[in-house]
Amino acid sequence: MKAFACGDVVPGCDARWVCSSEDEILASVGAHAASAHGLTDLPPDLVGAVRSSIVAA
Repeated sequence: MKAFACGDVVPGCDARWVCSSEDEILASVGAHAASAHGLTDLPPDLVGAVRSSIVAA
C-alpha cells in the first residue's frame, strides 16, 4: 500500500489517499488537483514532488 497527503505538497490541503499503487495515487491526485486546486495540467516538477512524497502505508 502507498499513501500520500496533499498537504505535503500544497500547504493547508487536508486531502489524503491510501492506495494499492503509486499509479492509483497519481490518478486520484490528478483528479483532485483539477477539482480542488484548478490545475488541469500537472507540471513535471509537481508530479516529481508528489512522487517523492508518496510513502509506504
